[in-house]
Parts: sequence; C-alpha cells; structure tokens
Amino acid sequence: MRPVAITVSDLNKYIKNKVDEDEFLNNVYVKGEISNFKHHYTGHMYFTLKDDKSLIKCVMFKSSTSTLTFVPKDGMKVLILGTVAVYEAGGIYQIYCKAMQEDGIGDLYKAYEELKNKLEREGLFDKLHKKKIPLMPKTIGVLTSQTGAVIRDIINVSTRRNPNVHIKLYPIPVQGKGAEVKIVEAIKTMNELKLSDVIILARGGGSIEDLWPFNEEIVARAIYESEIPVISAVGHETDFSISDFVADLRAPTPSAAAELAQADVYELKLKIESYRNRYRQSLKKKIEFMRLRYEKAMTSRVFTDPFKKINENYMNIDIKIKRMQTSIQNILTQNKTRAQNYVLKLDTLSPLKTLARGYSIAEHEGKILRSTKQIKENDEIRHKVRRWEVDCKCKKINK
Repeated sequence: MRPVAITVSDLNKYIKNKVDEDEFLNNVYVKGEISNFKHHYTGHMYFTLKDDKSLIKCVMFKSSTSTLTFVPKDGMKVLILGTVAVYEAGGIYQIYCKAMQEDGIGDLYKAYEELKNKLEREGLFDKLHKKKIPLMPKTIGVLTSQTGAVIRDIINVSTRRNPNVHIKLYPIPVQGKGAEVKIVEAIKTMNELKLSDVIILARGGGSIEDLWPFNEEIVARAIYESEIPVISAVGHETDFSISDFVADLRAPTPSAAAELAQADVYELKLKIESYRNRYRQSLKKKIEFMRLRYEKAMTSRVFTDPFKKINENYMNIDIKIKRMQTSIQNILTQNKTRAQNYVLKLDTLSPLKTLARGYSIAEHEGKILRSTKQIKENDEIRHKVRRWEVDCKCKKINK
C-alpha cells in the first residue's frame, strides 16, 4: 500500500508547530559571534550567529533594537535572548532576538583592529601617499571574479560613461584560502607589465569571513606599493576593509568605483560647450569694451589737437627760462655790489692810503720795522713814501 504523501506546506507547518510547542526553544539564551550583519532601512537587523562549528540565522526587529546600548558589527561576540521559530514560507528556522549584549570581540574582528592600528601607525593610510586618479584613463584594470554581477556592473557603468574605455579583467578569487596571495600576484603583474592606468579591486558584499582576504597585511602592502592608482570597492557601502583604508580611493560599491575611475565623457562635452559659450560671450564683451575705449580715445584732445599740449609745454619752458635768467641776473648784481663793498673796505685799510697822507714805512732787510729792537746803529733802513723809496743808515737809536 502506497503511503499518503503530504505537501511541503504541511511538513513545514508540522515542524513549526513542534518548535512552537517546545518551551526551551521559546526562550533561549545563546552566545556566538556576529557575521554577515545587515541593518535594513526598515530598522530590522539581520545577521548570522556562529561558533567554530556551526551557525544559525537571526533577526532582531525594530521594536527590540531600541534596547541596544551598542552598535552590532561583524566579528562581535554577543549574548542574545530570543525565540527559535520556523519561517514556514521559506522552510527555514531562525532566532528572533528580544535582547542582545556584548560578550567581547571576535577573533577576526580583533585581528582586523590590530592590523588596522599597526598599518595606520606606519603611515600606510596617510593622505600624503595617495596617488591621484587620472581623469580620463585609457585602460582600467579590474581585479575581481570573472563571474558574477561585479564585473558586469563595472563594464556597464564604464562603457556608459565612456564608450572608448578599454577594460582589462584580471580574474582573481575573492574569498577563500589563498585568495590573498592571488590578489597580491595580480596587483604586482598589473604594475610590472603596465597593463592599465588605474586598478579597481572589487567584490560584492559578504560576511567578515568572505571579505577577509582584503584584510590581509600582504594585500594592504601590495596596494600601498602599487605605482598604478588603486580604487578599492570591497563589499557594500557599510563594509570597510583594510584595502579600503590603504587604497588611493575608496568606493562604496563596484558600480561607484567604475564612476570614480573615469569622468563621464558626455558631461565633459557639456562642460566644454558651456565653457566655450562663456568664453565667446566674454570675448564679445571684451571687444565691445575695447571698441568703446578706442572711440573715447579718438575723441580725446590728444588726437583732435595733438600740438596743444606741446605748445603749452613750450610756454612753460619759456616761463621757466625767463625766471632762471632773472634769478641769475639778480644773483650777479648782488655779488657785484658785495664785491664793491669789499674793495672799498680793503682800499680804506690799504697802507698806500696811509702813505698818501704823508706817512712813510720803514723796512729793514725786507721786513717792516715795528720795534727798535729789530735794528741797531749803522744798519741800513729803507723808507717808503708815497712815490719814492729812500735808503738811510741808522746813526743813533733814541729810546
């Protein structure tokens, strides 16, 4: 006899009822590490709680998140109080969290923070080391998985913004063991062979474990040493990897990275046309301004009567010459009068005037006698009178 088959809905409903009837599952207290955390725009929180052997999906509705005293993140160890229930339509079971508290930092999150602090102290995140992204790169190198939506999004956005851009895909594993080594090899190869003008390192969202290759130190140092500018687009907008901090530019998503990697040629054309129109208008205004200046200059006195200013200068020169001549004549007259006065004074004091009044001047050996001590008896003496000189001999000196 064939057994009676039940529907999937009946099976899920049966399991749901069994779980709902279990008192232990209605109020469980579980500890684990948060992974693949998503804070929905509605306010609900979706994440996975895991340990080293297993994991379970969890949801915390907006009505319960108001009691949180911290912001949950991937890698955090937490304690949650909730109810295990079956989502009948999806055939999955999960924990509906009522409360949550921190229980320390997860191993991956701790390693992430330690490496981040180490590289920051070494200066790998400094803006001084960031290279400028070229405005219009001819070739964009993309390091990501060759399958999936990431490469398609980058190609669609890039070709829409610039149909002439050349995209070179260098396939790499974006998660799993050994992925970090392949990423480093790809970055070095792109630099050694000069395969592109800019590199986009990209992958979609995922848990902290999925994104971990982009948190490895060797990847960070390869990005830092790259001569080609690197744009990091790892995970979703809320995900931050070590690669994001050390890269020359961080993009929130792979599509945004394609936009940041190059300018939109159509926008550039519009800008160029706008600049051309502005320059054309400015040139017209400049020409009109220069024309008005020219007309004003041509109607000025300099052009209508050019000799007027010259004649005025001639008159000024003549006036100044006349003043100079008058001043010189006055100075000469004053000096002549002063010289005549000096001559009269000298003439009054002249010894010739004394001789003219009947006096004589006695000399001995060419020297004027002023004292009897200068001569003795029998010395020859010369007397100068008005017109003659008389030679005499001293017979006697009378005191």
